[in-house]
Amino acid sequence: MSFFNSINISATGLTAERLRMDIISKNIANANTTRTNSGTPYRRQVPVFKEKKFSDSLNRAKSNYETGNGVEVSQIIEDKSPFKKVYNPGHPDADEKGYVLMPNVDIVTEMINLISASRAYEANITSLNNTKSMCMKALEIGR
Repeated sequence: MSFFNSINISATGLTAERLRMDIISKNIANANTTRTNSGTPYRRQVPVFKEKKFSDSLNRAKSNYETGNGVEVSQIIEDKSPFKKVYNPGHPDADEKGYVLMPNVDIVTEMINLISASRAYEANITSLNNTKSMCMKALEIGR
């Protein structure tokens, strides 16, 4: 595995975790959205990660071992868990019994996921910095 491959893997991790944090932020921002364009409450979104594979067989033929090439977001799915019912008869979206369907977003869960994504982002930065340091040390040896 080359230094550039290590940098690329860290970079894909940074990109994926940044998108994950963006989606979590969107979920938190819409935690009280009771009506979207489709007429239903906002549904929580979740990114699905998958391993990036080598795109061409030449790279596989060059290496003696099979390695991944980072991570990517394969899709963003909607959480199909049920909406929360809240009694609020004065709300414009309340049904005839006074209940309002609220989004299936749990702020505590989203904050835990945000902390996890932030830690993963920091780990990728640390990995990138360590690779950069190794490259610099290798260049110093050559002097």
